[in-house]
Amino acid sequence: MAKVNQEEKREIDVLFDEYSKSHQHPTNKLIHWICVPLILFSIIGLVTAIPFPHIAFLGKYNTYINWFSFLLAGSIYYYLKLSPLLSYLMLFVVGAMYYFIVQLEYVEQAGGPTLWQVSLAIFILSWIGQFIGHKIEGKKPSFITDLKFLLVGPIWLLHFILKRFNIRY
Repeated sequence: MAKVNQEEKREIDVLFDEYSKSHQHPTNKLIHWICVPLILFSIIGLVTAIPFPHIAFLGKYNTYINWFSFLLAGSIYYYLKLSPLLSYLMLFVVGAMYYFIVQLEYVEQAGGPTLWQVSLAIFILSWIGQFIGHKIEGKKPSFITDLKFLLVGPIWLLHFILKRFNIRY
């Protein structure tokens, strides 16, 4: 009699299982629900603030391309390989965040703080929160062992929303 093959776990499930090991404490989880989106937002802002050269052949579309465009393309491709649905959701989330980045650019143009300053402040404060959460957890952040967990954090949060509505990712 042949053994029944157990369904092998998908790569995304293996990543979520590994990421979850250092995110068990309720306070650490709460901190992650706040700080991971803020870190993502701040990275979008920081990368967007890096000056991008004018490329003549792009014409009027030159203003729509910046360094973040390349980071976004690579990240979404990585997410697409893991889970098409989560990649689409991340594209939506990032699009919403980018709307607010543009609003910060308008504030800067009106004489307010620069985008990179606001983004850097959010980045630093959010990472302080993350490290406090991991101190409470008693475990090091997952990215210490593998940098890809920096990309896993945002979709790990989204997968909980999908699970709540019984949507397979």
